[in-house]
Amino acid sequence: MSALAALAAAAAIGAGAGHEMRVASFNVRYGTAPDGEHRWDVRKERVVAAIERIGADVVGLQEALAFQASHLRDKLPAFEYFGAGRDDGKEAGEQCGILFRAARFERTGAGHFWLSETPDVAGSRGFDAALPRMATWVRLRDREAGGREVLVVNTHFDHRGARARLESAKLLLERVRALARDGPAVVTGDFNCGEGSEPYAALLGAGLLVDAFRERHPERRPDEGTFHDYGGGRDGARIDWILHTRHFRAVEAEIDARPVDGRPPSDHHPVTALLRGWKRAPRADRRD
Repeated sequence: MSALAALAAAAAIGAGAGHEMRVASFNVRYGTAPDGEHRWDVRKERVVAAIERIGADVVGLQEALAFQASHLRDKLPAFEYFGAGRDDGKEAGEQCGILFRAARFERTGAGHFWLSETPDVAGSRGFDAALPRMATWVRLRDREAGGREVLVVNTHFDHRGARARLESAKLLLERVRALARDGPAVVTGDFNCGEGSEPYAALLGAGLLVDAFRERHPERRPDEGTFHDYGGGRDGARIDWILHTRHFRAVEAEIDARPVDGRPPSDHHPVTALLRGWKRAPRADRRD
């Protein structure tokens, strides 16, 4: 390689072109659920093993209570964790926490907002939601991409309120746009609705975000379900998504239905995507 070519390659890497980041979204099922043989104490090491097996650089977790988050931090020392309880913004209630590899990323910003009419009020319940719902975000400086920063947002939409899910989608899109500041962003979550829903259309219709799974698998199939209620199957709707801005393209995207030691680690399958970075976001109509 000539000196000029080497400089050009280094500049491309520094701008984030071509670097890869593996992302996962995983609803780990809240640890006080009366799940009998599937209770947290029985399956917690399977959750750890599932995360290790995925090999992700960033993992958005849903439904982790404080003691579950503490266990995962202890058992996954390569990761840093940021999260807070949805009930008070501290310890109480389920978290939408984010794990990220400490050796690769430096956290340069972080925060939470609630999916309500008062998003900056901790514990606020919005619209027709049955429960308080929130989103957690981190801004990460990627040492493997020459210090390029990426925004990661993780969320869990309400399971009952149809209006709450739609309004949450609108609010989430607005916040992603503001926080990303035209830079790259990734959104993970359990959205409690499928891709034919109004919230899905609201999130993706503006052209800012792309569905990583559908990008890699353009044809819809009947075996794309992500919630299986410990049955291990893949029937039903794909309600767990990884979305990204057009700074990335998905080179892999999968629903990981593999058991651990013959048993499912949670009542949701984790979903994964390998995202390859682009130097800058292309137009929405670009085809590469």
